[in-house]
Formats: sequence, C-alpha cells, structure tokens
Amino acid sequence: MLGVVKSIFRATFSRSLDAAGGGRLSKARTVRNLNSDILTTATTIQHRAAYFARNNAHITAAVNALVTNIVGTGIKPSSQHPDPQTREFLHALWSRWIDECDMDGFGDFYALQALMVRQMVETGESFARFVTFGPGDGLELPFQLQMIHPAQVPLETLSALVDNRIRGGVEFDAVGRRIAYHVLPARPDDPLAPLAGLWNPVPIAARDMVHLFNPVEPGQLRGLSWLAPVLLAVHEVDQLQDAALVRAKLANLLCAALVDPEGNAGGLPGDSKGGVLDIGLEPGTIIPLKPGTSLEFFDPKESEHYGAFIKSHLQAIAAGLGVPYELLTGDLSGVNYSSIRAGLVEFRKRLEHWQHNVVVYRLCRPAWDRFIRTAVLSGLIDFRAYEADPAAFHRVEWMPPKSMWVDPLKDVQAEIKAIRAGLKSRTQAVAERGYDVERIDADLAAEREREKRLGILLDSNPGQTTQAGLTPTLLTDESPAPEKTDA
Repeated sequence: MLGVVKSIFRATFSRSLDAAGGGRLSKARTVRNLNSDILTTATTIQHRAAYFARNNAHITAAVNALVTNIVGTGIKPSSQHPDPQTREFLHALWSRWIDECDMDGFGDFYALQALMVRQMVETGESFARFVTFGPGDGLELPFQLQMIHPAQVPLETLSALVDNRIRGGVEFDAVGRRIAYHVLPARPDDPLAPLAGLWNPVPIAARDMVHLFNPVEPGQLRGLSWLAPVLLAVHEVDQLQDAALVRAKLANLLCAALVDPEGNAGGLPGDSKGGVLDIGLEPGTIIPLKPGTSLEFFDPKESEHYGAFIKSHLQAIAAGLGVPYELLTGDLSGVNYSSIRAGLVEFRKRLEHWQHNVVVYRLCRPAWDRFIRTAVLSGLIDFRAYEADPAAFHRVEWMPPKSMWVDPLKDVQAEIKAIRAGLKSRTQAVAERGYDVERIDADLAAEREREKRLGILLDSNPGQTTQAGLTPTLLTDESPAPEKTDA
C-alpha cells in the first residue's frame, strides 16, 4: 500500500520544469543572493576587471567604446523653463559652473560624466560627493563634485543600530530608505594615504552623494562590474593567444633534435650549453654527420581553426559586454551597410537605456537640482521667482550626443521628410542631435543679419533663393521678396 502511495505521489508531484530537475543539471551553479555575492567577491572582480581593462586590447577597446557612446562630448541639459530669458540665464550660468565643478580639476562636468561612467563599467559603480563651500572660496556657485573611489565605501561594513542598519557601506532607515554612505577618507590600498582615521568611515548623507550603478535586481546594494560575465572568457582567450604566438615564433625558428648515440654532438662545431647545441647555418652548408647520427628538424603546424575559434569567443565576449563585435575588435571585413546598421540600431537602444535610466537619473538630475538650489541660496536666482514656481526651474531635458550613422545623407533626408509630414518637430530633431534649438535659431538670425549687411548671397538662406536656385539680384531691406515658384 505504501509503495502505491509513493508511486502516485511521484506521478502527481514530479517536476515538469526540466531546469529545476536533477541529472546533468544537478551540478549547475546557481545565484541565490546577488547582494551576498557582491559583498564577498566584488573586490576580487574589480581588481581583475581593472587588470584586463589596462592590459587587454579588446577589453580596453570595449570600455572606450562604451564610454564614448554613452557620454561622448557630454549629456547636456536643456532647461524647460517657460520664460526664454530665464532659460538663457540658466544655460549661461550652467556653462560657467561646469568649468569649475570638478573638485579634482580633471575637466568640466562632461569629463566628470565620462570618468564616472568608465569607473562604473570597470568596477560596477562610481561615487561622487556634493561639496558646498563658503562665500569666501572664490566660486561664483559655491559647490563642486568630488569623485570617490568605490574602495573608499567598504563593502564589508556591517553593523546594527537602534533604528538603522548599515550594509555594504550604505546606511538605511527603519523603512529601508538610503540615508547615508559610510566613506573612508582615502583608499585603504593607498600606501601613501595617512593612517590617521583610515579605518573609521565617515557617514555622508545620501542626498549629498551620487551612486552611479546599473541595478539588475530589486534591492541591490552595490554595483557589479560590467566585465564580470566575460572575465573568465577573456582570460582563456589571452592564454590561447599567448600559446598561438609561441607556436608562431617556433614555426619561424630553425630547431632540430640531434640523434647522437655516442653523445659527442656528432662532431659538429658550435657552442654547447645546458644540453643545447648552438650552431650557425649558412646558405649552401653541408653538414657531415658520423654514421648513426641524424638531425631531425621541428616543423610545428599552426592550428587551421585558430581564426574561427578566436572570432567565436570574441563574439561571445562582445555579446556579454553589450557592444557590437566590430567595436570590440575593429574588424569590419565581414560587414556591409545593412548588417552594420542593424547591429548599431540594437546597440543604440541599449545606449538610450544606459543614458536615460542610469546616467541621467542617478548623476545628471541630482547635479542639476543641486545647481538650482545652490543658485537660489547664493542669490543668483531670484528667490521670489523660484518660490512662485520651483518646478519650472528644476524642469530640464538631458540631451545625449547625436549618434552618427553610416550614411548621414539618407538620415538627414528621412528627418526632413518626418518634419514636413508632421511626425516630429524641428525642436525634437535638433534636440536629438544634442543641440539647443533656441541657440541655433539665434545663430541663424544673426547670420541672416550679417549676410544682409555684408551683401552676401547664399543658397542656404531660403529667404534669398527660390526652389529653382539663386535670385539674379541681391536682396536688401528695400528689395521685394523673391516670388515662390513650383519648379
């Protein structure tokens, strides 16, 4: 009876999902808690990722491609304040501040964007701190950003407080909101750092910190290196390439094994050291050998499948990093216009996700909000105007750099048709290129005035041309406008 019950139980409750079954998959590795894995292994992964990012040509190219495509010349703000004069003032104030915003002086705000994205790709995360100064520090807008290395926010910080908890260097309140980061004054692996206070992290309010990372699951505490999925494959490819290089070197060397029963090197001249006979051979040389002595030359063969094997592994590495194979290797031998465009379309979808959901949300928006609030507190923005509508000052659109296509002529023509068909506005088209439409319009108006003043006639000015071409006479303020034609 018991056997019948067991049989029915197995038939009724047996697993129908093969991925959860035993057999060959019983030894498959699993991830149970990503936070625990990051807190215990992220430091080792970061060190290995940094090594390959500095020493492996393909990984260096991939990191550079990600940084230049995500940030490029910078993800720039366009204020959406309804008043044109206020927008112009905010843009001018921002342009002055970005040149002095980096506390370390490495570059402007857009250079800081690139450095933080590079750090995020290599180590999985990057940190920056908003530092506010007093009125006597010589800054028009008295606040800057200071980058903090992830090692200064120790992963192993674990403690329990009365109503708070600290995990992975991040302090949470009773409901699980981030309220502070515990930061060391210097990197713990810096041999020149002062020892005083090195092991005493200082809590910095979360509102004063930027934590840039790409979360992959809810509740993730810290970032994981983007190189983590491919580090093992890169290491194996490195070893394979080293072995292939040694094989190629041997193939171009003249090496032989001397079969010598008497052990006197067959009477051959040369220097013998460590059991290796070094002898020079010249063209037309005839080597006399004693009876029973022979010389057998090595002829190592290169692998016939080396190229295809390496390419397949590099394609897998490119897929793991989310970059096209061509950007990883620089190999354009097997692409055409359609294939490279299809690959770049998918890549640019990922770029938009990283730009807007990671960089803009976690870095750019907090920086703009702090910029506006500091300008108000410094008296640069009228407090009464800000108090009347603070949301108008904080409303901003961030414009990534325009991505160039393989055939820009076709893309411009398609854009013109979309604007004329009412499918998009000219403002949207200009914003997608990373420019401010109001500034472009002001430049165009200034150019028209200058052309009219200097008597310059250009076919780029639709007010001076017809669809058939240039007008025969120069237009002035008194000249009638050219008649429109249907030509």
